[in-house]
Amino acid sequence: MDLGECTKIHDLALRADYEIASKERDLFFELDAMDHLESFIAECDRRTELAKKRLAETQEEISAEVSAKAEKVHELNEEIGKLLAKAEQLGAEGNVDESQKILMEVEKVRAKKKEAEEEYRNSMPASSFQQQKLRVCEVCSAYLGLHDNDRRLADHFGGKLHLGFIQIREKLDQLRKTVAEKQEKRNQDRLRRREEREREERLSRRSRSRDRRRRRSRSTSRERRKSSRSRSRDRHRRHRSRSRSCSRGHRRASRDRSAKYKFSRERASREEPWEYGRSERGAVDWRLESSNGKTASRRSEEKEAGEI
Repeated sequence: MDLGECTKIHDLALRADYEIASKERDLFFELDAMDHLESFIAECDRRTELAKKRLAETQEEISAEVSAKAEKVHELNEEIGKLLAKAEQLGAEGNVDESQKILMEVEKVRAKKKEAEEEYRNSMPASSFQQQKLRVCEVCSAYLGLHDNDRRLADHFGGKLHLGFIQIREKLDQLRKTVAEKQEKRNQDRLRRREEREREERLSRRSRSRDRRRRRSRSTSRERRKSSRSRSRDRHRRHRSRSRSCSRGHRRASRDRSAKYKFSRERASREEPWEYGRSERGAVDWRLESSNGKTASRRSEEKEAGEI
């Protein structure tokens, strides 16, 4: 096909570098190659469908039985062309014996083709049979005639265009399998990494939750210790305040008692000379006072005791 000059660099050294690098790391260039070859196959299939539509519009319609017989003739023609192309290739390589065997098979297929053509000729009018019935090649989208000779068939099935599309289709199938396997492997690796990442996240969440619980428990214990210390300080303060109040009360009571006792002593000391003066008035008076059952000293003591 006239595609022009290739824009790629065709260098065996680069190919060797690519093969070495592919062993160390998956570069996944097979996907680009698959897309490039699929563009060729898509264009070929598009041309094939257009040729079929054109033939359906220009050629006369025939019955299904006649169409099946014509299809059989086309298949035998294709088989003959492939065998002849293979025989020529073997002869060019110097394998004469294998080439002769294939030529013998070609003679057998020609006999089958002759019988198929007779059936096809008898199934339709002579005027219609004389028309050239064409068929579109499913591999390279070229036209094939029902009455093509062996040389024409050999040239087509052994030509570069037909063999090139055969190689492209085979390589495309191989690349599709390779890409599917690599994508499956990549998906498995991605799924495995995702599972590992999720497992690490779960472990990290668990560790964070444990750390939060630990911090919460520590803070709770600190609060409890603080509250217990504050309660103990409050109890100690209340106890100290009570003890201070009690001591103040005791001191105040003792001061009151001491003040009362001091006041009584001073009063007694003030009254003692008066009593002493009274006692010196005479023995008679003393006896008279003592005859009443109480002496002046006892009365003064009782008085002081009563005041206290």
